[in-house]
Amino acid sequence: MSDDLKKAGQQDRARINVNEPHEVAYWTKELGVTKDRLAQLVKEAGPSAKAVREKLASD
Repeated sequence: MSDDLKKAGQQDRARINVNEPHEVAYWTKELGVTKDRLAQLVKEAGPSAKAVREKLASD
């Protein structure tokens, strides 16, 4: 199920969903990476934002 963009509220910033364009836009800007790099990081580290940040820092 996709996110309902009409519902206002705090988004889950603990997980990265690379299938949602608005999340990809947020995370690429937040982490300073390209869309392809973000997808690679999520594939390697999983959808946890913490794990992705740790993987990015270790590379």
